[in-house]
Amino acid sequence: MQRNKLCLNAVAAAMLAALAAPAAADPGGAAPPLEDASARTAEVMRAAGLPGELVVTDVAGAERSFAFGLADREAGTPNRIGQPWIWASVTKQVTATLVMQEVDRGRISLDAPVGKYLPAFGGNREITIRELLQHRSGLPNPSADAASGFYTQSGEHITDRGRTAGFCAGPTAKANGGDWEYNNCDYMVLGAVLEAVTGLGYDALVEERLVRPLGLDGPHLAVDGAAWGGAAARGYGASGRVAEINVATGGAAAALLGTARDLARLDRAWMGGGLLSAEARDMAWKGDPALGFMALGVWSYPAGLNGCAAPVHLVERRGDFGGTQVRNVIAPSLGRAVVLFTNDASAEFGEVWQAKGLTYDLLSAAFCPDPANLRED
Repeated sequence: MQRNKLCLNAVAAAMLAALAAPAAADPGGAAPPLEDASARTAEVMRAAGLPGELVVTDVAGAERSFAFGLADREAGTPNRIGQPWIWASVTKQVTATLVMQEVDRGRISLDAPVGKYLPAFGGNREITIRELLQHRSGLPNPSADAASGFYTQSGEHITDRGRTAGFCAGPTAKANGGDWEYNNCDYMVLGAVLEAVTGLGYDALVEERLVRPLGLDGPHLAVDGAAWGGAAARGYGASGRVAEINVATGGAAAALLGTARDLARLDRAWMGGGLLSAEARDMAWKGDPALGFMALGVWSYPAGLNGCAAPVHLVERRGDFGGTQVRNVIAPSLGRAVVLFTNDASAEFGEVWQAKGLTYDLLSAAFCPDPANLRED
């Protein structure tokens, strides 16, 4: 978790330097044929020796899925298409969508203070909803202190509502409204705001707003204390199986479980406009160069890719929790998305702005008509 925070801070600084200039328009025409592009993308993942699951999907509904390697090395159980995965911080992308639905309904204002919705919040009640979405709250950071035991706790106090009366209501690390700093408490507080505004718990809200309307198999919060949160894959690092956490402690920041195909269906709904008004989606996907292209729950930025004639607008959400890494990347103008889960916690993805590395090669294969020399770093 701390590695992820440091990596994202570096991304923010480097992307600002590399991409601050206005980008050329997205490449004209459609994305390359799905059959060819998905096969190339799968080959990149296979060549990297990455265990996990990959889905490449188009907005019209077509998709291709692939599974690789072992979910449980000790038992010899393979990863399988359609198995449940820890969604990690893609949960934040879902939470941000639920918040923006309430903005659409006029029940939440992005620039209203959190105290308007949580008058009993014990922390800084002047933090705005927008600042929480953009990681500019100054709230205490549970990932900054590995010795705190935050992610191994259990009980009622690990719910989003419990955290707003506990750890996340503690002394602020700095004033709100300042620089970007990654923090799970931001989205746990947003989870409590959603419960207060809608009268529904997080799982019930996901069921009502996403699962039933989209016909999903059922992303849901991890059960408190369940082994690996109920996911099929065990996480492994360079020295073997990683220490297990209680995935349920991630709350509205990181505790959703679901299939890769369900996430691909959500990507299609995000692209197709089935979840938010055009105005709300545009706000959610407007990356701020001053914040390393952080938008609302996602990063949104132009990226040069291998084989694309011009920079491609990407909407990205990544996660790293409980031994699982996830990459969810949408290219709105191409009508295509890539969903990748791996239970290799030590896998190095690199950064798109470096014009090399695993993420760069995967996205070039999926989005560009003529990528060459993939996986040559």
